[in-house]
Amino acid sequence: MKNLLLISLLLAIGIVSCTKDQADKKPNIVILFLDDSGWSDFEPFGEKVLETPRITKLAGDGCSYQNFYVPQAVCSASRAALLSGCYPGRTKVFGAHAPKARGLEPDFATMGEVFRSAGYRTAIFGKWHCGDQPETRPQARGFDESCGLMYSNDMWKHHPENPEYWGQHPLQFWKNGEVINEEVTEEDQKNFTLWYTDHAVDFIKRHRDQPFLLYVPHSMPHVPIFCSDEFEGKSGKGLYADVMLELDWSVGMINKYLRRNGLEKNTIVILTSDNGPWISYGNHAGSTPFREAKGTSFDGGVRSACIIKYPGHIEAGTTSSRTFGSIDLLPTLCHLAGVSLPENEIDGENVWDLIRGEPDAENPHDYYAFSNGRNFEGVMSGDGRWKLHIPHAYRTLQEAGADGMPGIYTQAEIDTALFDMESDPYETENVIGDFPEIAKELINFAELHQGRFYRE
Repeated sequence: MKNLLLISLLLAIGIVSCTKDQADKKPNIVILFLDDSGWSDFEPFGEKVLETPRITKLAGDGCSYQNFYVPQAVCSASRAALLSGCYPGRTKVFGAHAPKARGLEPDFATMGEVFRSAGYRTAIFGKWHCGDQPETRPQARGFDESCGLMYSNDMWKHHPENPEYWGQHPLQFWKNGEVINEEVTEEDQKNFTLWYTDHAVDFIKRHRDQPFLLYVPHSMPHVPIFCSDEFEGKSGKGLYADVMLELDWSVGMINKYLRRNGLEKNTIVILTSDNGPWISYGNHAGSTPFREAKGTSFDGGVRSACIIKYPGHIEAGTTSSRTFGSIDLLPTLCHLAGVSLPENEIDGENVWDLIRGEPDAENPHDYYAFSNGRNFEGVMSGDGRWKLHIPHAYRTLQEAGADGMPGIYTQAEIDTALFDMESDPYETENVIGDFPEIAKELINFAELHQGRFYRE
């Protein structure tokens, strides 16, 4: 009897200890960041156009966020905002940086630096595009391991419009701070998704016993689009669908190895895109139901599909219409991991209560700001209900290209305009005359933001 009591006591202590260890263990973080995918490209969003069964499963295990925004719908600006939690106006990272560009200054801490300083192992496998100088490449910005491109995969000698210019800077493939391929070929591009996935899976297996931050910013489906031989023709719907099917496979593989290594329950998985589709490329571009697309501050550019899975913390199989932005991910993840925020000032806020679906949660932001290149173009109310454009020019597609060739844009202009995003998410009807007080409040926020970041 005494032995039985002793065994029961030891078991109870073991269970309590195990539970406490699990509670004290910091969550792993996996961020899957696609390049130029459309809001409707993911099966859980919009109409079912492309087959993405593994992404659908990810959504079934987590929550699909319908109103997730990036502050600028262009590569470098969007990535720097995600990693730093700062608006482009603060960091001065605008547009898409060319080879050898300075990028995000070390004055602004990256997510890699923040989490590595807290004991996390960190890795990026994919497209960096936040600086191409020794002080601004991944190894200097908090990532223990890396492989991939320093900038976009179209910045090479095969560019359809400017081959001579881009040919001056061979597209290099890097690994852990060293160039391992001096000039990427078309055959190499076919393997990007496979290579990034293999590195991610290997990283998960090697670091399953310590907290990690794994950032996988895929090069695809940014043009020129490629997929491996295994997926070419597999969808039966064209090359773009093949590319998305391989990206879907990648998502599945990463989640598979999280499960195999017993990490699924303690890992936050985030899947989204840097901006909307580059619709100029026609059948080599994704789709969005919203107005305009990449390179504009309309929702077709700045609203990205987003899925987050965190078992036991986010209700599985749910959909949320709550509004938040990519600048909020850094402070929110710091909150969940018990990690200190960067010493430099940031613009994002902890929106965990919104993400996990607390009924009474309110967005802590008065507004979200949108820009295009160096031009500040408008704001949205923190709750996502109202969106204000200040006067600006924008590009609009006149004729789409096909099979890797771009189409033709024309320039258009919008005057000060207020849109009710609840009843008009497609930004078609300017209601500024009907809601003057709301317009006045948002104009004040726009002037405040412009005064802080866009005036000398």
